[in-house]
Amino acid sequence: MSHVLSVARKELRAYFLSPIALIFLGTFLFVTLFTFFWVEQFFARNIADVRPLFAWFPLLLLFLCSALTMRLWSEEQRAGTLEILLTLPVKAYQLVLGKFLASLGLVGVALVLTFGVPITVSFLGDIDWGPVIGGYVASILLAGAYLAIGLWISSQTENQIVSLILSVVVCSLLYLLGSDVLTQAVGNEGAEILAALGTGSRFDSITRGVLDLRDLVYYLSLIVVFLSLNVLSLRAKGFSSGSRTVGKRQNAILVPVLAAANVFAFNVMLSGLGFARVDLTERGEYSISNVTKRLLRQLDEPLLIRGYFSEKTHPLLAPMVPRIRDMIEEYGELGGARVETDYVDPREDEELEKEARQLYGIESFPFRVASRLDQAVVNSYFSILVKYGDEFEVLNFDDLIEISGTNPSNIEVKLRNLEYDMTRTIKKVAFGFESTEAIFSKLEEPAELMAFVTPDTLPENFADAVETIEAVAQELQEQAGDEFEYRIVNPDEPGAYESRESLAQKYGLRPYQVSLLDETTFYLHMLLRVGDRMERVVPSPEGITKAELKESILESLKRAAPGFLTTVGLSKPEVQPPNPQLPPQLQQQQQRDLTRALSQALSENTEVEEVDLTEGRVPSNVDVLLVYAPKDFGAKQRFAIDQFLMRGGTVLLFSNPFHMKAGFGGNLQVEKVSSGLSELLDAYGITVRDELVMDLQNEGIPVPVQRDLGGFTVREVRNVSYPFFVDVRPGSLGDSVVTAGLPALTLPFASPVIVEEKSGEDGDEASPREVVTLIESSPDSWTTTRTDVQPDFETHPENGFTVGEERKRRPLAALVTGSFTSAFDGKEAPIDSEVLVQSPDTTRLAVVGSTAVLNDLAFQLSRQASTGLQLVQNLVDWGVADTELLSIRSGGTFARTLKPLEPSERAVYEYVNYGIVIVALGLLVAVTYGRRRRMKPIALDGTKTAPPAGAVPSAEAQS
Repeated sequence: MSHVLSVARKELRAYFLSPIALIFLGTFLFVTLFTFFWVEQFFARNIADVRPLFAWFPLLLLFLCSALTMRLWSEEQRAGTLEILLTLPVKAYQLVLGKFLASLGLVGVALVLTFGVPITVSFLGDIDWGPVIGGYVASILLAGAYLAIGLWISSQTENQIVSLILSVVVCSLLYLLGSDVLTQAVGNEGAEILAALGTGSRFDSITRGVLDLRDLVYYLSLIVVFLSLNVLSLRAKGFSSGSRTVGKRQNAILVPVLAAANVFAFNVMLSGLGFARVDLTERGEYSISNVTKRLLRQLDEPLLIRGYFSEKTHPLLAPMVPRIRDMIEEYGELGGARVETDYVDPREDEELEKEARQLYGIESFPFRVASRLDQAVVNSYFSILVKYGDEFEVLNFDDLIEISGTNPSNIEVKLRNLEYDMTRTIKKVAFGFESTEAIFSKLEEPAELMAFVTPDTLPENFADAVETIEAVAQELQEQAGDEFEYRIVNPDEPGAYESRESLAQKYGLRPYQVSLLDETTFYLHMLLRVGDRMERVVPSPEGITKAELKESILESLKRAAPGFLTTVGLSKPEVQPPNPQLPPQLQQQQQRDLTRALSQALSENTEVEEVDLTEGRVPSNVDVLLVYAPKDFGAKQRFAIDQFLMRGGTVLLFSNPFHMKAGFGGNLQVEKVSSGLSELLDAYGITVRDELVMDLQNEGIPVPVQRDLGGFTVREVRNVSYPFFVDVRPGSLGDSVVTAGLPALTLPFASPVIVEEKSGEDGDEASPREVVTLIESSPDSWTTTRTDVQPDFETHPENGFTVGEERKRRPLAALVTGSFTSAFDGKEAPIDSEVLVQSPDTTRLAVVGSTAVLNDLAFQLSRQASTGLQLVQNLVDWGVADTELLSIRSGGTFARTLKPLEPSERAVYEYVNYGIVIVALGLLVAVTYGRRRRMKPIALDGTKTAPPAGAVPSAEAQS
């Protein structure tokens, strides 16, 4: 080992006693900082991570490592010193390791000098150190592979330039093997093989913050193989060409060949070992949670997870397929014999494709694929089937993939929270699974299916509808016995049970028209009636299959039977008719339902039912009542909410006196409204104040502003620090399971929520109420009653708004659990109903002082919009005491935004990083110059003499 270290020290001295090291280090560091701050636009991205820094390392390290190794053996051969080295009592492998460690040490110094970047980011935001550690581990491993390749190539030539060029070419090809440039030309399996061979895909895997044994062994294998080849090339220079040494030469060649073969076999053996890894991310983003493990252990019936993925797919989706398959296989490993995993391509088997379409409703998706020569549309499968007993769910492309980007040339495609989506689906099918007989046994009254069909006028795609309905109905009747009846009626037949006129009068059913060009009408209506409850069963427009029809009927039966799915009653504002005086674009915005994202998020786990509270009642099947943006609620609506609470229900209230809307020219506006709930909330000791919270800790959004240019007023869109979009960080998220998994949250246009903390209603200590402040603003927040929310940079050039003097934390949301006394206690009910005056002590009420947090308009502006949807999903789970999925849902990736900074502050942080590099390089220059000054030449007579003043040591002395 001493020989290895001696060689390493000798090479390091050679690096630092010449301008080579300083030139390479300086170039590498300044290019790194430039790409991070300017090319990747760190401050404009407003995300507290350093992944863009590591994204450029493979390219930068490629040139740095090739430049460092180009002279290590080439120069020795050119100068004739290689023969001297090989005659020294030092093994060839010791020489190779010494030079390798010296160059790796210099790369390590370069990487250490970039530490200032993540440290700076940690001061500006909540950085996740897992990907940072992974990024540096990946960088040092990639550099080691590059250096080993460069050393081997350098030993093959005396020309340094040739060595440099060949090293760059070989390392580039190895890096590009797994890139989209090559993988898009092959199918999924080919892309997976190339990704396993390429250094780039392995690098990306580690920089996520996951240390996978397969990736670590891969890089170490490259290093071992190319260092072995380097040793062989050195030993080969001493080989003779005589016949007596043939065996020795063959054995010397056989050693690295066998080493390479064993290393390859070892990597192949490890390829299926997906669980041997360490997830360094703060929230375990890439690890299977204990919730999922516990759920898989609780399964009683066999669970099938099958991936349907075509060999040929969109190039942006191809890298996602191996990750999905790894996750599916990991579920299979954890579930053991209870979980069966499969992975198929329906395009390769016609029967398999027919089964996927007929039994599970799985269809291919058309993807537009563009190449250098042409464009084409590829129909590809991209779905996951989760089946438990007779119950199944399908995760399609829209459920698995998240697409973001402002234009076609800047599209980012990534997986959603895959574990959450799969575990949620497993839980849904597992807890929703009941045999058909069990579903019918839970019905309080028999079910009746009525199908009104005109077979003579059915379109071609519904030609076999009658036979399909008959077959499914007979199957259900055999299983249910007297609990299920059905009838198929043709309203056009003389003396039919129901005519066209009676269908319109009794059920509001009107015929469909075949097409715009064909005025022929037909009936294909199905009604499922259970007691007084009646639901329509609507077939797919593409056609009707047995699987889809049976699934639709069973889902309707489950809604009619108690104890299957959580039902969320959603009360939201009606879409108002547009103001004809406004421009057409604003009329369309006014007519939009701005809660589409909210309804979609709730539908993932629950049954969403829009409720009308004007009747004074909440439907009995509702488990959680979500009241969004109430406006001018009357006594009946207040009574409905009150009595729902008195029954022990959970109410989630998103309300404040200011509602966000889009104004003319893209300006944001708020309108002052009255919820009509003040009297009700006062009775519960809760107040939503008539104020808006503004906060210096906020999220910047694009806002149209006016700028004066020499008498001309110009409108432009600027990303401004917007104090009405309150940025809530972990320190301001309350101690509750609802927010425990939320990393951050933006609450736009929020009002303070004040809750009177009392031990019990009317001082009753036996029924305490627990109050939790769920969300708070930062200490730098103040309030205003203004409705003009546009920044005024002429009056306030710094931030566009007046900063309030009384700054402190403001509560923005609260949870109240316990017993409530009715607000109608001692009063006459507004409807003909008895008044329940006291709720159970398990009653739950959540009040959030913002409506814009769930508004689709805010989602278009906020980087943290998804956490608002996570909040409402968490609140629903909290409302029904089902909090298992909270940690997984919030464990996905999210936007760790930077704290608000002025342009001058941003420049300071950037220049500090440049200053750190300059100072570090200056110290290296000083140390190097000092060492050169202290060096003395070796006297020929064996005695040491001092060098004359200003003399430069010889090359021999330096060595």
